[in-house]
Amino acid sequence: MARTIVLDFDGVIHSYTSKWQGVDVIPDLPVEGIKEAIIDIRKHYKVVVVSTRCFQEGGLEAVKAWLDRHNIGVDDVLSHKPPAIVYVDDRALTFDGDAKGLLHKIKTFRTWQEK
Repeated sequence: MARTIVLDFDGVIHSYTSKWQGVDVIPDLPVEGIKEAIIDIRKHYKVVVVSTRCFQEGGLEAVKAWLDRHNIGVDDVLSHKPPAIVYVDDRALTFDGDAKGLLHKIKTFRTWQEK
């Protein structure tokens, strides 16, 4: 198995500042520096992009077209998370083994755009 890094699309690659506009409406620019970061990552790992957009008709094509339009090269775009070394997602928490504190972390969670 190739060493894979999975990047979420909205909020990690697509800046998502306009929030949800529709499955195939992706109006915002890339997150600053993400194209260069992906180029560097791909020197060491396979990069796969995932998005919940891809579960809906037209979503997979829309994400691929947006990536092409912004000249961002990745190894694959999927609707599901494949096995990976790490998942990069703007809406994720890292579980630290403290189950007692998990509810508090969930209730106080904010994305980078909300901080």
